[in-house]
Amino acid sequence: MSRWFLLFFLTPIIEMYLLLKAGGYFGALITIGAVMFTAVVGVALLRRQGLATLTRGQQKLAAGQLPASEMAEGLLLAVAGPLLLTPGFITDAAGFALLIPAVRSAFAAGVASRFQVVGAGSMGAGFGSQGPFGDPNLGADASPGPGSPPNSGPYAGPGSRSGPTPNGSPGDIIDGEFERRD
Repeated sequence: MSRWFLLFFLTPIIEMYLLLKAGGYFGALITIGAVMFTAVVGVALLRRQGLATLTRGQQKLAAGQLPASEMAEGLLLAVAGPLLLTPGFITDAAGFALLIPAVRSAFAAGVASRFQVVGAGSMGAGFGSQGPFGDPNLGADASPGPGSPPNSGPYAGPGSRSGPTPNGSPGDIIDGEFERRD
């Protein structure tokens, strides 16, 4: 069996067992109150830390940096939310662990290290040095520079010209004819 199957199959069973044991020991009202208290406190802490992470990410973007760790931390906070809202002591412990900045940063570093950042250019953004169809002539490095003459880019061809786009921003316009066939 896979570990994910065991995690999603065994966790609810263990949670129910622990809730029943706690209810038998402390009483049903105290156990229900404890579950509700951890959910309310957890969501309040989650909101506060989520906003702080969002603010740090926006500051990095404004400084021209990639907020990779903040994005990974935001992902982990998105996982912590349902863990805190799920009734049970194990899920609450896991959710609260993700709210501890040092623990979350360690997990975020592990999550961020699994992703590869690809440089983006003006053409073929996100495709590295090749274009979207594997053609190296259409990649990020093939876009015309600021001093290039019109119609000199990798997508230039007969009937293309530079000019403003319909939304007013400068860009390439490709002239052509359209014939509707029904």
